[in-house]
Amino acid sequence: MAFKIISFGTRDNEVPHFDALNKEGFEMTYKSENLTHDNIDLVKGFDGVLLRANNVADKQNLDQMAEWGIKYVFTRTVGYNHIDLDAAKANGQIVAYVPAYSPYAVADLAFGLGIMQNRNLAGAVASSEDGDFRPNPASFVPEFQSLTVGILGTGKIGLAEAKLWKGVGAKVLGYDPYPKDGIEDILTYASMEDLLKEADIVSLHVPYFKGSNDQFFAADQLKLMKSSAVLVNTARAEITDEEAIIAAVKAGDIKGFATDVISNERAYFGQVKPEALQEKGSIMAEFQALYPKVVVTPHIGSYTENALHDMISISYKNFENALNGNFEENFLVKPEA
Repeated sequence: MAFKIISFGTRDNEVPHFDALNKEGFEMTYKSENLTHDNIDLVKGFDGVLLRANNVADKQNLDQMAEWGIKYVFTRTVGYNHIDLDAAKANGQIVAYVPAYSPYAVADLAFGLGIMQNRNLAGAVASSEDGDFRPNPASFVPEFQSLTVGILGTGKIGLAEAKLWKGVGAKVLGYDPYPKDGIEDILTYASMEDLLKEADIVSLHVPYFKGSNDQFFAADQLKLMKSSAVLVNTARAEITDEEAIIAAVKAGDIKGFATDVISNERAYFGQVKPEALQEKGSIMAEFQALYPKVVVTPHIGSYTENALHDMISISYKNFENALNGNFEENFLVKPEA
């Protein structure tokens, strides 16, 4: 019998890619909705579960899967904080992830959002839609070759964005607690303080480590930025203090903010007019009230053909390796030796 996998959060246009890359003949079932407590019954009868960000794989759901004999709980994402690894280990379940995909997927988005907010493109379009065709002073900015861009986190994605900015003539500064050698032709390393003081665009590419760097980018960091500078976050919402960012935008301490990630994403992303939008005082409501100074995209950083190909291919390989007893790469929870 074929190994049966149910994939959650699978968009319709992704299904042909899943099918084309399914060289091992896995029996695939695709669900567009994310896995929650309410739809956990959908996994019953499957051998493996494939998740994405904002799917719920907490102890409650993992325990239920274990009760139904589901041993393989994989995610097709780099982030895996949606999976309770301790619970999975206690249940004897196996967990794998995708450690990397095309770095330009997120880098391209960060690059575009930086351009958008620096040039006030969202504001210009909004004004035109309202019938106001006067140029806004917020769109009067230095050209690319006169900009300084600060990249916080110079891993594969941060370095990919740095190359894009370097390619259009901008000066690129980088900060990373573990600086790389041999990239002096792309960026110049600086202290975080100097980077924030000088940059016209600050782009975050910092991984999130729960309990370690929560809200590390907060009021103190925002105070160092220029009032004409914009902040871009395509990493994780948890590394920022969103309330501090809102306060900084309102006060004019920074020019604008663009983000592909927000706290409590499950309540919004992947839905049309979600009920959570009606909640007064929510972070999303605050962000929307500040449009176009604040722009939110629905976690589409990895939403490219190249990145999707990598995610699916590596996920299928993870299942193949697990079934063959090969747990050398990409496994967060392995069988006990």
